[in-house]
Amino acid sequence: MLAKDLISEVVPTLKTSDTGLDALNWMEVFRVSHLPIVNNKIFLGLISDLDIYDLNRAYEPLGNHSLSLIMPYVYYYQHIYDVIELTSRLKLTVIPVLDEKKEYMGLITQSDLLLKFADLIAAHTPGGIIELDLPSRDYSLSVISRIVEDTETKILSLYVSPYVRDDRIHLAIKLNRIDLRPVLNAFERYGYSVKASYVGEDVVDDSVKKNYDALMRYLSI
Repeated sequence: MLAKDLISEVVPTLKTSDTGLDALNWMEVFRVSHLPIVNNKIFLGLISDLDIYDLNRAYEPLGNHSLSLIMPYVYYYQHIYDVIELTSRLKLTVIPVLDEKKEYMGLITQSDLLLKFADLIAAHTPGGIIELDLPSRDYSLSVISRIVEDTETKILSLYVSPYVRDDRIHLAIKLNRIDLRPVLNAFERYGYSVKASYVGEDVVDDSVKKNYDALMRYLSI
């Protein structure tokens, strides 16, 4: 998924002839804290609500002010991971998208980025999540995939996070099944350390349900 596929069709840009108050109104409407200033497809910079609050005369055109604008952007062909990294690092609510000539093409909103990333990691697909903790030297995607697939289960997404202070990694694996017991048992047989497992809120573990039923029978005696 590339930046060009994430461009918003509704959020407007600002011109130097717009006032700070105009910018704040648009920010409130679209629930963002940043907007790009663009003149004739030339990206001039990103202005924030805090920048506008600092203006002495917010009712005047933005072009009348001496602004120190930040210039973050991504090219249309960059991957969603690049977009997420820059947006997260700079704490932006929108990120401009430019073409090879550095002409403005559009922007990506933080909310749209989150929705697309949820699709990318299969967040909306029913299934459970298993978290593993293991030394970096023991990580093998092919081995982990084989263990999972031997239980007639498919990996929908997998993310690796290294620990800062130790030579270990943390894996979060999204699977296409709710009952995780066969997969958990398989990992235990192969000596993997299962840190945690999760299923949807609407799924009740059999043991919990049995204990609840037993308690209700006891109370009804």
